[in-house]
Amino acid sequence: MLETSARLLRLLSLLQSRGDWRGADLAERLGVGLRTVRRDIDRLRDLGYPVDATPGVAGGYRLGAGAALPPLLLDDDEAVAVAIGLRTAATGSVAGLAESSLRALAKLQQVLPSRLRHRLTAFQAATVPLTGPHAQGVDPDLLTAIAAACRDHRRLRLRYPGRDGVTVRTVEPHSLVHTTWRWYLLAWDVDRAGWRTFRVDRVEGDAGPPGARFTPRTPPSEDAAAYVSRAITSAPYRYQARILFHAPVEAVAPRTSPGAGRLEARDARSCVLHTGSNSLEELAIYTAAKGFAFEVLDPPELVPVLGAMADRLRAACSAT
Repeated sequence: MLETSARLLRLLSLLQSRGDWRGADLAERLGVGLRTVRRDIDRLRDLGYPVDATPGVAGGYRLGAGAALPPLLLDDDEAVAVAIGLRTAATGSVAGLAESSLRALAKLQQVLPSRLRHRLTAFQAATVPLTGPHAQGVDPDLLTAIAAACRDHRRLRLRYPGRDGVTVRTVEPHSLVHTTWRWYLLAWDVDRAGWRTFRVDRVEGDAGPPGARFTPRTPPSEDAAAYVSRAITSAPYRYQARILFHAPVEAVAPRTSPGAGRLEARDARSCVLHTGSNSLEELAIYTAAKGFAFEVLDPPELVPVLGAMADRLRAACSAT
């Protein structure tokens, strides 16, 4: 049985390595007869691999596309290339692929041999990313460790800075949320008995070994991204603002980062922005710079700041 299983894996690897194979060539590579090749092809089909056969002298076998993606066999160079590509996409450089790339990377690194891990480490050490002023560097190994803990429902102990300095937080990770510039972890904080949002780039050191398994709790919201957006755009700040824009949400959304504000449509021609800041001046600039007519719903202290800013702008225009 072991010999047959090993031969099936070898046959699958050959079929994945190129488009078409003659039965005789497969038999020679595997060291078996044509009847054994045909039986092994049938076994692969039973396992869900769509192997197409073409009869005749010029015929042969080809691995086709099925309704579901079967497991892939990768050689060393292919595995390293895929891991590097996933690491790059997981940084957010490819729009919309960060979360799925991170999940795939966590699966790949779980089974990656140590010799290939060393090659990945060497690549990472020799690579310097060119990032914008707001980009926060996050260790891909930390991200994949957290993603794996979310998947496997295992506790983590994170060194995280707070008002009282760096403390060790025991958490039950639920999900990772990626914004334009940052990664956030939504988790149940065991010591504080409540849901918390953690910026992954602020975690010090690695995630450590995975802890005990836990039974997942009901999340605070069905939409983890929306919950994190509310948590990071207004709650931590001195001033929580609600701005009514006289423009449809589809027009305002491209000018609003999910990490800086949360939009909700009021009707077809207007929307409300929920955001926050420790500075009224920053709120004024952020709101006015969007380029749409607006009204301040909250906080009332923002209105005179906007007036004073408008006076300065008018004076600057008159001076020129």
